[in-house]
Amino acid sequence: MANASGFFTPSVPYFRVRVRPFTSIHRFEAFSAKVVCFGTIEGAEKHASTVSPSQSRAPRLVSKGCKLVGCGSAVPTLQISNDDLSKMVDTSDEWISVRTGIRRRRVLSGRDNLTTLAVEAARKALEMAKVEPDDLDLILMCTSTPEDLFGSAPQIQRQLGCKTNPLSYDITAACSGFVLGLISASCHIRGGGFHNVLVIGADALSRYVDWTDRGTCILFGDAAGAVLVQACNSEEDGLFGFDLHSDGSGQRHLNAVIKEDESNSALDSNGSVFGFPPKQSSYSCIQMNGKEVFRFAVRCVPQSIESALQKAGLPASSIDWLLLHQANQRIIDAVATRLELPSERVISNLANYGNTSAASIPLALDEAVRSGKVKAGQTIATAGFGAGLTWGSAIVRWG
Repeated sequence: MANASGFFTPSVPYFRVRVRPFTSIHRFEAFSAKVVCFGTIEGAEKHASTVSPSQSRAPRLVSKGCKLVGCGSAVPTLQISNDDLSKMVDTSDEWISVRTGIRRRRVLSGRDNLTTLAVEAARKALEMAKVEPDDLDLILMCTSTPEDLFGSAPQIQRQLGCKTNPLSYDITAACSGFVLGLISASCHIRGGGFHNVLVIGADALSRYVDWTDRGTCILFGDAAGAVLVQACNSEEDGLFGFDLHSDGSGQRHLNAVIKEDESNSALDSNGSVFGFPPKQSSYSCIQMNGKEVFRFAVRCVPQSIESALQKAGLPASSIDWLLLHQANQRIIDAVATRLELPSERVISNLANYGNTSAASIPLALDEAVRSGKVKAGQTIATAGFGAGLTWGSAIVRWG
């Protein structure tokens, strides 16, 4: 209820978050929030009758970590090869593979939809983590191509059968989306008391590709990937450091902007206001300056990873695996060279799926984990980069 000054006076347990600054803290202590809990958190209903009001309001410090405990992925059934594209535009398998490393991609058809793929990936992640849908506290759907303008996350919650109505919302950051979702999950766990957070990366950029433009149509595919991020004690913490950035001046190099339908002219008769009602609109196909995006990625991504390592207090030699957004094999190779990581420690499935935007990192991670390549306890440097322009990296431990 509100008091006389208009501020909310809580009548139930609540949290106060104290976050220590980054400047002098190493590893992920830079982000390890100290949560002051007024009242008890776990089992509060059991002790409500035995704890006095003064006791229940005694502050208690809780330091939480978070760890990645499950992953899953799903792809459409329709596969399009470079040879298939060569029948549509002036290109060839050699031209595409040499410049990008891509040989085939999966594309949504009438038999699939993005929400269904996201739900499939989510179920696999929950199964690996041995977590029931009703135990979820939050679902983050990282996508720039939702099947509902208002977001797809609530529909994923519904299809998973979550009876507890956990908070579910979308994060829009295209190819950087999954990394931003991962850090957002840690924020909710460390500062909000959440325990199980499902982070899904899913995109269907094929819906916004000009299939007559060989500069872009060769790049993109559709997929979904998911990771279950779980609260743990600080000693088990598996998110060591991160680094996030954006630069709106780079939008001109990569965008899919809104456009008006010129055939739907605005009314200006009978005294109505000119320009009203607004014209119907839709989004343009993806527009990209490939050379500029390449230069941006090879410059900013290694800098971001190095910054995340510094915040984590770890040397580059501690990295077991490099897992980048799967955009272009030449970008992946350039970043690995800058970090002095050999190719055998680089995860790449770009050849089989193309650029799947927010899905690319969790899709590649899921394949690497299930194949036995990535093992529990290993350290992964991951980074996303793309439209916005946005970019970010995280140093994480699997399992």
